[in-house]
Amino acid sequence: MLREIISNEWFTVLVVLCVCILAFAKARFTNRFNDFLWVVGNSKYLKIYSRDQKFIDQFDGLLFLNLIISSALFYFIWYNTFIESIAFDLILFFKFFIGIGSLILIKILIERLIGSLFEIDSLIDSYVFQKTNYKNYIGLVLLPINILLIFAVNPSKTILYIVAGLILVINLVGFITSFKIHQKLILNNLFYFILYICALEIAPYIILYKVLN
Repeated sequence: MLREIISNEWFTVLVVLCVCILAFAKARFTNRFNDFLWVVGNSKYLKIYSRDQKFIDQFDGLLFLNLIISSALFYFIWYNTFIESIAFDLILFFKFFIGIGSLILIKILIERLIGSLFEIDSLIDSYVFQKTNYKNYIGLVLLPINILLIFAVNPSKTILYIVAGLILVINLVGFITSFKIHQKLILNNLFYFILYICALEIAPYIILYKVLN
């Protein structure tokens, strides 16, 4: 059980690291961070900051780093609950960390490449910006959940399924938001949209699941 291994200092180090990353992001970009907290269900943040987006953005980079660490921690808890109960293994954690980070970055690069090839850079940039922010928001949500699962609540399959459901809901809200914004374009190219969903939204997660297992 995970409760037998939570005394390992690496859990504390990684959680504190995430807290420090978010604290720095809030201190460095106070107004943007406060607006970001309401990104789910409110398009204000997306409309304001999508105009000033950069390929490499310090604020997004900080939140992305928190996302990868928090996601890897959550997957480690999931692994302990569903697959095998083991002591914290830093090498295994880095496998999760690199796997999740590589998947997201490769998807973003492929999407930007597609945008460049078909000369729809502005549309793809806007879409990627929306998706990235909803994923970063998941990282924000996962941090307190990980703290509870590691230090307070005994993780059970039911609890982890509920958390997975919450992550799915946030992703779904992001997907619906993107669909509403680009509804006309999507409906006019429905076949390519379905192809895109299968190739770049579903298949990579299946591949990641197979690789991590």
